[in-house]
Amino acid sequence: MISYEDFRKAELKIATIKEVVLHPQADRLYILTVDTGSATKQVVAGIRLFYEPDKLVGRQVVLVDNLEPAVIRGVESQGMLLAASDDTGVCVLSPDRHVKEGSIVK
Repeated sequence: MISYEDFRKAELKIATIKEVVLHPQADRLYILTVDTGSATKQVVAGIRLFYEPDKLVGRQVVLVDNLEPAVIRGVESQGMLLAASDDTGVCVLSPDRHVKEGSIVK
């Protein structure tokens, strides 16, 4: 278990996907450009088997905005999308209506 205080350290924000590029070194990864309202970030996400690029561009997602950058298969990722998974695949978490980029997820 983690404490409530530890959980509060995660900055969950709404971001809009602006661009989707196929990762050159991994067939399950996309390189996404997302707008957080205050910055544009690059995020590597393992959702390629479940979404076509045109279904992602313009979509709002929940982003962990304050993760330390990580290099994934040679590409820097500056955040993480939240998604759910079950026996049928992966589902990216999104708000049920359009909200301002950078809105805090509580």
